[in-house]
Amino acid sequence: MPPTASGEQWLLRRGAQTAVVVELGGALREYEVDGRPLLDGFAADEPITGGRGQLLVPWPNRVAGGRYGFGGGERQLPLTEPENGNAIHGLLRWVPWRLLARSEDEVTVGTTLFPQPGYPHRLEVSAAYRLGPDGLEITVTAANPGDTAAPYGVGQHPYLTVGTGLVDDALLTVPARFRLGTDEHGVPAGQEPVEGTPYDFRTARPLGEQHLDTAFTGLDLDPAGHCAVRLAHPSGDRGIDVRLLEGVRYVQVYTGDTLSEPGRRRRGVAVEPMSCPADSFRSGTALTVLQPGGSHVFRWGLAPWGSW
Repeated sequence: MPPTASGEQWLLRRGAQTAVVVELGGALREYEVDGRPLLDGFAADEPITGGRGQLLVPWPNRVAGGRYGFGGGERQLPLTEPENGNAIHGLLRWVPWRLLARSEDEVTVGTTLFPQPGYPHRLEVSAAYRLGPDGLEITVTAANPGDTAAPYGVGQHPYLTVGTGLVDDALLTVPARFRLGTDEHGVPAGQEPVEGTPYDFRTARPLGEQHLDTAFTGLDLDPAGHCAVRLAHPSGDRGIDVRLLEGVRYVQVYTGDTLSEPGRRRRGVAVEPMSCPADSFRSGTALTVLQPGGSHVFRWGLAPWGSW
């Protein structure tokens, strides 16, 4: 196999569905149905930019200033978003993940998060990708084999597309009652109801020119405790759902207006399931504390529908 920018490429197939998971960060590179891409992903020979498909462990989004308190001490993370002075999207995006199990329609990859500056904990993390009859399901499991408690959060960063070129004409549905406002550094600055605001997407409507880099919560769950964020084609006859299944309390929606590559802006909508919001290491909001011997399961999926 020729060298790639993201390491080994693991192809999954089931019926009309294909998906590709990569060694670098255990990221989801591609998901297609009948040869049509439903993710605005990246090619095997391209570097990963904009967080595309990446797993966000042990925190999603930002930690303001990279500095937080835990266990009676102050800790300083590397500032990986220097323009805003934040630590962003965890510590496992740029490390290789190893193959743990594989079949034609499923792959499980994993890695070890070793103690390091700002995060003196060891975690064993795995991500299982499985193609089922209704779509792709992803299960991220983290276990704490150490003897001290560890702060923890998780998310993932896919960009959806329904073949509209720019996302302006796509129809977005977000079944959430609240959104988080942010300051100039992208850090949460309060929660407010979406009702009566431009952030109310509880009923499907076109994105238009609206810029979103917004976390939503207060999810309207079905009796099974699930819900879905939907991006639909303007025709209304096809689309893709991001199914929020287990351990998901927040979802970030990003229209890509600030991506470093101008040609990729507003080509896809990032719909990022998250266990906690930005800055939870500092605020404690929805933060998971992994006790020694404890584990956390985070499960979400992609479900295409309509006449693809």
